[in-house]
Amino acid sequence: MKVERWVFAGLAIFLFVVTPIYWLSAHEIAGALALGLSGLFCLMISGYVLAVGRRIDARPEDDKLAEVIDGAGTLGFFPPTSIWPFWCAVCVALICLGPPFGWWISILGIAFGIWATSGWAFQYYRGEYQH
Repeated sequence: MKVERWVFAGLAIFLFVVTPIYWLSAHEIAGALALGLSGLFCLMISGYVLAVGRRIDARPEDDKLAEVIDGAGTLGFFPPTSIWPFWCAVCVALICLGPPFGWWISILGIAFGIWATSGWAFQYYRGEYQH
């Protein structure tokens, strides 16, 4: 996880350098605060990746002597086609349409959202993909 750590650490350094330059040139507190907090968040992610990278085994991407075959194998579980992400997106759209058109639409979206997320979470407990 060395690459990820250096990407976020480099981004944090860049943001910490740019923040005072932005403050001196624009005299805007909101933008300078956003840049500074973004730098802190990148530093936090870099620290998290550093801590996790020390606890897990080295990946083939981190080994300079690794070959392509070292990365072979199962990459993860990829679910088959599912309709539940579509229904979750519809529920999010309903929730977002609620404030401009009426709060009852948001309440309806939340109610359907409970149904949709439950269906997505339990899709492997019934039907064709049951195990």
